[in-house]
Amino acid sequence: MSELPGVNAMADETAELSERVALSNKHALELLIGSQQIMLEEILFASNEALDRARTETHLFAEFVSKLAGVHSVKGIQTMMQECGRHQVEFVRRDCDRLFKHGQRLIDASVNLVGQRWRN
Repeated sequence: MSELPGVNAMADETAELSERVALSNKHALELLIGSQQIMLEEILFASNEALDRARTETHLFAEFVSKLAGVHSVKGIQTMMQECGRHQVEFVRRDCDRLFKHGQRLIDASVNLVGQRWRN
């Protein structure tokens, strides 16, 4: 009977260790699934961004060609170039703003994914 408390202590320790391993595996799996989800969202974002960029560039080029066709003087070409330059700079500014906002969202999602593991 003197061996019984030792066996019980060992069984409790084994149960606690098994519980910790199971919890660790659960966290690893959640992290893996969360990472996959973020990667899929990034792929979707990149494809949508590429299509949007191509559409916008095509629109800007068509606008440039139509304005170029309507110019009849050197002064008109100068004015058109200034206006098209402003449009291009505005497009780049909006594009950068959109990418910065997306980067912030990605960082927040990554921090939340890792932060949930530390809280549990």
